[in-house]
Order: sequence, then structure tokens, then C-alpha cells
Amino acid sequence: MSGRARLALCAAAATLMTSCALLPLVTEPTWLLQLVPLVAIQTGVGAAARRVPLGRTLTVAAQALVTLVLLTLVFARGHALAGLIPGPDTFRYFADLLQQGTDDVSRYATPAPVTDGIRLMLIGGALLIGLLVDTLAVTLRSAAPAGLPLLALYSVAAGLSGGGADWLWFLVAAAGYLMLLLAEGRDRLAQWGRVFGGAPRTPGGPEGAVAPVRTGRRIGAVALGVALVVPLALPTIDGGLLDAAGTGVGVGNGNGGTISAVNPLVSLRDNLNTNDDRQVLTLRTDTNDISDLYLRIVSLDDFDGTTWKPAQRHIVGVPDKLPTPIGLGSDVKRGKVTTTVTAADWYAQDWLPMPYPPSDVKISGRWRYEPVGMTLVGDRGQTTRGETYQVTSLDVQPTAEQLAGAPQPPAALRREYTKVPSSLPKVVARTAQEITAGASSHYEEAVKLQDWFAVNGGFQYDTSVEVGRGPGAIANFLKKKQGFCVHFSFAMAAMARTLGIPARVAVGFAPGTPQADGTVAVNQKDAHAWPELYFEGVGWTRFEPTPTRGTTPSYTQSDTPGSSLPQEALPSKGASSAPSAAASPSESCAGELRKLQACGSPSAAAVPPHEDGGDSWWRWPLIGLGALLVLAVPLSPLLWRERMRGRRLGGHARTAGGGAAHTLAAWQELTDSAWDHGIAPDESLTLRKTADRIVRLGHLDPSTGAAVHRVADAVEQVLYAPRPRPAAGTAQDVRRVIEGLRATVSTGTRLRARFLPRSSVRVLWTVSARWSALRTRAAAARPTLRRPSDQRG
Repeated sequence: MSGRARLALCAAAATLMTSCALLPLVTEPTWLLQLVPLVAIQTGVGAAARRVPLGRTLTVAAQALVTLVLLTLVFARGHALAGLIPGPDTFRYFADLLQQGTDDVSRYATPAPVTDGIRLMLIGGALLIGLLVDTLAVTLRSAAPAGLPLLALYSVAAGLSGGGADWLWFLVAAAGYLMLLLAEGRDRLAQWGRVFGGAPRTPGGPEGAVAPVRTGRRIGAVALGVALVVPLALPTIDGGLLDAAGTGVGVGNGNGGTISAVNPLVSLRDNLNTNDDRQVLTLRTDTNDISDLYLRIVSLDDFDGTTWKPAQRHIVGVPDKLPTPIGLGSDVKRGKVTTTVTAADWYAQDWLPMPYPPSDVKISGRWRYEPVGMTLVGDRGQTTRGETYQVTSLDVQPTAEQLAGAPQPPAALRREYTKVPSSLPKVVARTAQEITAGASSHYEEAVKLQDWFAVNGGFQYDTSVEVGRGPGAIANFLKKKQGFCVHFSFAMAAMARTLGIPARVAVGFAPGTPQADGTVAVNQKDAHAWPELYFEGVGWTRFEPTPTRGTTPSYTQSDTPGSSLPQEALPSKGASSAPSAAASPSESCAGELRKLQACGSPSAAAVPPHEDGGDSWWRWPLIGLGALLVLAVPLSPLLWRERMRGRRLGGHARTAGGGAAHTLAAWQELTDSAWDHGIAPDESLTLRKTADRIVRLGHLDPSTGAAVHRVADAVEQVLYAPRPRPAAGTAQDVRRVIEGLRATVSTGTRLRARFLPRSSVRVLWTVSARWSALRTRAAAARPTLRRPSDQRG
């Protein structure tokens, strides 16, 4: 293999190894598998163009053109001529994909789903970096500056991931860059002779060979140093719905737009059991009846049998006038309620608590609107901390007759909100059917479910009960009949879905407590969760299955006990995704949010702990393989040298030939060890002069120097004596010399000799020699056709 071909291969490997740093940013590694053949083709085109040879400009142009064709083939086949040749429509499609990718990057938390736009950005960006690296390192023959685009790629990944294992990916990227520098040094030394930095240059020595290597080392050291420092200064994506710092959305310096979520279940139970019931919100409203003044934060509408999670939804700018809620007909009585909300200075909530359904919101700051859930979410670090805002909402007042006579909902909505996974225990559906037996409509079924939980089912409200995990959590709650609002709302919504009623869970605050000054105080213990069921013509409708908490809706049957106002002695308690800014950052569950791909942008909210399912079994073997690779790559020179030293100084055949081979191998090990410690080999010297040079430059003491000369004498015997008599103890002498070399050098040189030995370049030489021999044999075996010497054209 030629020097340039070897360098091109190392450049491609360095690009792929650095691209591994992008793996934590997305949920699936499939894009990297797709990238490998594309980088290989891009590198092969460059190698072929240089072999022709083409000029540097034409080589880069050919690679750029092939890269464009490859991207067209992978991403825009349907928008290209013959599925391969890009045209105007292709570039328009690429622009749309890039815009989509930019939007997705601003909407999803890491790791984000691999949408088409994000995949184009990942693969296209890596190919662009690969083209730059190949151009600098191979076409322009300057590998050291090629570390700059690699550094840019790694810095972007490290700045966005914020994970605790970033150093692993740094080691992989650094190993790729060092391999590139080593290959360039090998290529240059092949032209100037095998002279490595580390030994003093002799007068008249090959100046041109040493200067590039030293320059590469300096640039490489600077690049690696910057790679270690830069990620520390870049913002990472963290935070959450209850983050005390208010960094859940668009964390950092204002350039973000991602949305994080937290687990509300543990935090809600802690807030409901707190002794310090701090005031969260202060309300002023123009309604005389606050029994229905629930403040809704977000809805959980994705049910996998284990947990309820928010589906990811598209987020847009806040419209001047919010649309009419889905499903609400014109014949349903409604009124308007205006509420002014003031959040406490300590309450940093990313989502805006509002009465549902809102029709108009007046608030300053950076907020965005999620249309499906009709919620507002802060953008780029915007939170509710100390905010005052005004919400105009609809007071929807359906009658029991309207709910009972509701027609079937649209098929798409019914399909999405009645999904029940097979993992849900059968007892849930069976119990729902037993409770609702004899009901003539979905509305009557819903009321029977509500009454069974709140009144006649024997359930007890208890905030000390564990939330529960796994598919059996709901079944366990139905058996023990103890829990708080999370259990009641989750169970009723799941049972409603088994009956074919579209259902989801809302998270927020139940009605607060009226104060003497006319305001309403909403405290931590008013945090609550409740089910919302969909009825065509009315829309999403609140039910209240939690006993002694909240208020029973007026449109349920009259014999359902309830109060018109919440009890002041027993404030409403339940699962909110936001009551306390003191929630631990460790509760962040952004990983669950970003795995959901409903529409394109996350509508984050409270997310319960999610146990790894069967669809992610491959992650642990992949992580283990990656860890082994990360450890093997930087340690491979060390492992190779230890293995080689053991073979050279180990046992040998007890014959004259075996002894001679052992002596030559021991000399090879001695000179390689001296090379590792900074004494470059000089093949122009005799054995005795080589020994003198090692003793002099290695500053060896007399006894160790004598060992060097004994090994050199033994080699002379093997090479030149008529009847060679290999000396005994050669291996022990070599080991004594190695210890002497280690004792006289600095710590840095000693560490480099152990972990990054210079003599490990012999591996590349060996591979290159074997490849050249293989090509020579293949060429000799292939018949050639010669054109007659006098033939023209």
C-alpha cells in the first residue's frame, strides 16, 4: 500500500472515530452504519483521483461531486433525475430537510429521534468533515491541521451531549487523530529515512524530516488540548420540568430550544407529604365559583401499559387568538372566565399553568404554543418564575344528556387515545367491564368508573403509597385499593381505554383556597392529576375519581357525592408535573420524552420511570462493545509491545538455529526499547557503534552499558562467526537495559514509551509490506496484454 493510500485510510478512520462522539445525541446508531460505506466511497474516489493523477483542485471537486451524488441517492432519490443525478428539485428538497433538521434540533432533547432532517445533518456533516480531513491530510499532505475539523466535530458533540462519558468518546477521537499523525510520520519517514524526533539531531542530518514531525506534534498537542478545554465552556442540555434553576427548556445561553421532562410521581408524593406547604400561585378571577378552576399544565396521552407519558407534539408560535378546542360543538353552553395568575419567585416552571380550555393568553417573555394539548411552554430558558399573566378560558357546561348522546369520535382520534398494550393485565379490562355492566353509553360507563373509585369501591386516599412500576402497577392498585391521585387517574384512564373511551391524564393543580383579600392561593399540596375523557361535541372532559380531593364535576350524575368548593382542611393533592422547584435534577426523564415521535416536537411533561423494554435489549451489548473498543484503541500499542517483548525474550528451540533466532530477536527488542525511550535507530551504524550510541544517549551506568555490549557481541557471533555460539543470558541483559533506560528518562518519556511506543509503527510497516507482497503476487498471476511498440493510437 502506498503512503498516500495508507494516509487516506487513516483519515477516513479518524473521521468515523470522531463521528462516534455524535452517538449520544440521538436514540439510534443506525446512521453511523449508513455513514461507513459513504465515507469509504468518498475516500476511494480521492485515492483513485490521486492515482490517475488529477490536480488537487480536480481531486477535491471529484470527491465533492461524488459526496453530493451519494447524499442524493440516500436522501433525495425521488427528487433526482434517474434517482441519482441532483437537480433544482433535489436542492430544494435538501433545503427543506435541513430546515426540518434545524427545527428538530431545537425541539428535541438529547438523545433525539433520528428524523430525516437530523440524519441528513449527521451524515452530511460527517461527510463534509471527512472531505476536509482527506483534503488537508492527503491531498495537501498536511495531517496536523486536519485535526481542526475533527476538533470542530468533537466539540459540537461534546457541547450538546452533556453526558458523563464524554471522555470515552474523546479517547476514541484522539486515538483516530493520533493514528492519522502516525501515518503521516510513517509516510514522511519513508521518503527521508527512519528518523524520529526525540534523539538529538546530528549535523547535516535530514532537517526536512524532523521539522514536519515536530510541527505536527505541536499542532496536535494544541488541538488535543483545546478539545479537552472547549467542551467545558460549552453549555450542556439538562434541566427539567421541576428544575429549580428553571433550565428545562432551552437551557444555556438562550440558543437552545429543547424540552426536558421529569418524573412527577415521586416528586408529587414528596410535595404532598411536605411539612412546608408553600404557596405556588396567586389567582384573581372574575368567576364566583372556583370549584372548576383547575389549572392544567400538560396532558399525558401515551400509555404503554407501564407508564403514562406525554406524546411529542409540534410547537408553534403563540397565536393572537387560541383556536376553539377540538370536539367542542356550538350547542354546548359555555361562559368566559378571566384569571390573572402570579407565580411565586421561587417557582420556576417551564410549562404555564392555565385553566382549560384557554382562549386567550397575555404574557410577556419567550413562550410557544402546543396546539394538541393547548399548552404554553417556555423557550430558551423561559420559566414562570415571578411571572404575572392573564388567561381567558372557557367555562364549558355540558349536560348529562349531551354527554350521554355523544356520537362516536373521529376514527383517528379514537385509534390514538384508546391504545391499550398487550402487557396490561387482563384484570384491568375485566374489572372495568364488571363495574360498568348495564351502562347504555360511554358517559354512563365513565360516571360508574368515577363513582367506583371515589365513593363505593372501598378505596382510601394515601400519599405514602409507592407509585409502583411495571405492567402490574395498576392491577396491584386495584387489589390494595390505596393510593393518591396518580393511581386513581392512571387507573381510570386505562380502564376507560379498555372500554373504547378515548382517555388521557391531565397534570396540574386542583382549585386553591379563597383568601380574605379576594385572591385564591394555590399551594404545593394542591398539585393534582385527573383523567380527561373525550366526548364528541364536548371535547376533552374532566372527571374526578380521587376521593376527598378536588371537586366532582357538575355534569356527572346527581347522586355522586361532592362539594362545590374544595375543603380547606384537606387541600387537593395529586400528581403535578410542577409544584416544586426543589425537585432533584436526577429525576429528569428527558430520555423517555425524546424516544416518543408523534408529530415532530416534544410536548414534555411529567414522565414516570420507564423500564427498558424488549425493543432496547441491543443497547447494553452495544454499550459494552463500545466500551471495549474505547479501551482497546488507546491501549493497543501497549498491548502489542508487551506481546512482542514476551515473544522476543521468551523461550526458544534448544538448537543452534533457535538460539541464533533468539539472539537476533533480543537485539531487535533492545533497539526498539531504546527507540521507545527517545533513541531513534540509525541503520547506517555497525552493531558496536549502535551499542555505544545507546549507552551514550541513554546515559546508562557501566554495568548496564556492559549488558548492551554483551548483547551486541552475541549478535556479531550469530552473524559473522564461522561456528556461532549464542551466549546465554541475552534476555536477562535486554531486560536490564530496558530498566536502565527507564531510570534515566523523564516521567513523560517513560509514560510515552509504555502507552504510545514509537516502535509500534512497525505494525503499519508490516501490514504495508504484506499488502505490497500480496499485490505483487496478484499482479504476477494476472495475464497482461502488451500493445505492439510500433502501434499508435
